[in-house]
Amino acid sequence: MSITPFTDPALIAGPLYADANRLARRTSALHAAKISGPDATATITDLAATAAPGAGVVCDIGCGRGSTTAALAARLAPAQLIAVDQSAALLATVTARLARAGQPVTTLVADFHHIPLLDRSVDLAVAAFCLYHFPHPQQALTEIRRCLRPGGHVVLATKSACSYREIDQLVATSGLDPDAVARPSLYQSLHTDTITQITEGVLTVEAVVSQQHVFRFNDLNHIAAYVATSPKYQLAKQMAGDPVALGAALRARLLDRPVTATSTVTYVLARRR
Repeated sequence: MSITPFTDPALIAGPLYADANRLARRTSALHAAKISGPDATATITDLAATAAPGAGVVCDIGCGRGSTTAALAARLAPAQLIAVDQSAALLATVTARLARAGQPVTTLVADFHHIPLLDRSVDLAVAAFCLYHFPHPQQALTEIRRCLRPGGHVVLATKSACSYREIDQLVATSGLDPDAVARPSLYQSLHTDTITQITEGVLTVEAVVSQQHVFRFNDLNHIAAYVATSPKYQLAKQMAGDPVALGAALRARLLDRPVTATSTVTYVLARRR
């Protein structure tokens, strides 16, 4: 499997997540564009609450900025809530976020292949939108399984390999990155079509839920706000990370108009045998 920006350790440890702002900008651009599809955080917490309503130890793996972490705390009120991420900057955001809500959390900076928790110590784990950062996600699932008590559950979430393909086509058509469509998906290591089979090799799958999400970007400036934060595109240095310059370049090449993009999000609820 070819390396993508989402499986490149140097990028993960550096520009992708060393600063929480880049993830915040990407998430904000997508949220502003979303016009249909259930709320991902709500879906994850619903699955978690159904599987483990009285979970004592809950671990949010690859917690990012902590949206799911906070929702799990509010919905499940676990005896111990643990947030794990490779990015110290993201964990600082999580700590501040939960402190404002008066919710205690333990944070751990860790590679998901080596989670610093005891065997069989977790009742419920969540690994949402993170396992596609590994070329071999089944190894990370094996580590998650080690941490789960027998009968413990994990909620996983990923996206379809063709997510936002419409944006790839627009960027390619503009000539700013002609290979945008041909380049491998950011989600190629774990996506909607592979997550169930990969999980079944490690855990017992109890439920699979797939949901279609539709995004309407108002104009090329809105598209630029997202594209400038996505590591998939190979843009000229003066436009990389600069939504203003990128928006101007897109408008110079394309008719300014709304753009609709789609993504399928798949959730798996699994149990340790």
